[in-house]
Amino acid sequence: MATKGFNFFDYLIRLVAAMFLVFASYNPSGYSWFHWISNAADRFDPVILFTGVVLTIGWVIYLRATARSLGMFGVILALAFVASLIWVMVDFGLLSLSNPIFFQYIVLFVLSLVLATGMSWSHIRRKMTGQLDVDDVEEG
Repeated sequence: MATKGFNFFDYLIRLVAAMFLVFASYNPSGYSWFHWISNAADRFDPVILFTGVVLTIGWVIYLRATARSLGMFGVILALAFVASLIWVMVDFGLLSLSNPIFFQYIVLFVLSLVLATGMSWSHIRRKMTGQLDVDDVEEG
């Protein structure tokens, strides 16, 4: 049974897990599953395939939770919010997008933020509104 308490630390745990998932799948440093399989001599190596399955399970969990809690409109709003915030930061000179690798890191971090928010949204909404989410009701 899920606990009713939810705090910023709980969100950070979800964010770190989302960042691990996103950056393990792909990142511009060259140390990711994408680069691993791209550069492998044998793409059917059992360790590479097992790692791919584990990452796919993580993506399915995060994407399903995000889609169910935020919905498509919510995901679009979350991405628009973060994208417009980045635009404001660039406009004020707080952020420079002249380095494409840095921009890739920003995009990956934004994706992690949206996934972590999707995983946490039911808790956040309950804190803000006092309303509970009920997906399945057991009869009996």
